[in-house]
Amino acid sequence: MISLDEAFRKFKSRLELNDREQKNASQRHTEVREYLKTKFAVERSFLTGSYARHTKTKPLKDIDIFFVLKESERHYRNKVPSVVLDAFYDALVEKYGKSAVRKQSRSINIDFGVVVDAEDNTDYRVISVDTVPAFASRDDYEIPDTDTGTWIKTNPDIHAQKAVAAHQAFSNEWKGLVRMVKYWNNNPRYGSDKPVKPSFLIEVMALQCLHGGWQGRFDYELQALFSTLAHRILDEWPDPAGLGPPISNGMGTARKTRARDLLLQASRDASIAINLARQGKNVEALKAWRSLFGPKFPLS
Repeated sequence: MISLDEAFRKFKSRLELNDREQKNASQRHTEVREYLKTKFAVERSFLTGSYARHTKTKPLKDIDIFFVLKESERHYRNKVPSVVLDAFYDALVEKYGKSAVRKQSRSINIDFGVVVDAEDNTDYRVISVDTVPAFASRDDYEIPDTDTGTWIKTNPDIHAQKAVAAHQAFSNEWKGLVRMVKYWNNNPRYGSDKPVKPSFLIEVMALQCLHGGWQGRFDYELQALFSTLAHRILDEWPDPAGLGPPISNGMGTARKTRARDLLLQASRDASIAINLARQGKNVEALKAWRSLFGPKFPLS
């Protein structure tokens, strides 16, 4: 019978991207990048977000691609953010069809029509990508934000550096724990409305909430993390790069209250699973963790 530690390590491995998934993701984002280069003057494009920081969880979706536009496209920067997003939207609809393309506040999403099965598998295929128009601003970037109607500054490099530092400081277990909580956050039982949105907020909070160093127990670390996230979800969480608006701005009071309640319940569920293991009820403990996280958590 599999031990709890073995189960968590298998769970962590299942949430990591394998070679087939990375190959499909590479084909998809390369295809999108090459196409948009025929529609816009692109200085350079690159992967960013949780995929680039290796904190992306399963099922694999919403891979972020930054498109840094050339000076010849500067006229977009002089207009409201919706103009450049509309232009990206129109270009992508031309290739992928209206039903596959969706406008978001800072990007345009392309859905590839991949179906997720009951075990959260996608036959190793990426579900979607997000295309983000951007302009260089010295060492930073400016991207459109239709929520505020302004262009906001960001720096993905700083986000990546902070994630690497946190991972190293936590005995290289930080990213695995973040992926696990993000997987919990994606659970279909919460409907289309994730408890914590954007999921990047989980990562931002974990920069502070996972502290004190790795103690060697996934179950204890996760129970404590859920509890800490619940008690701090109502706080304001600034952009780690110190440039854009707070990451927590995407959640109003009602959403934060709901997230707090669900995170507290997750913490209680984790405590129940820990107590089952203490009583020697290993099978029941494994089932309790699977009930908390979802089908990627192994029972054997």
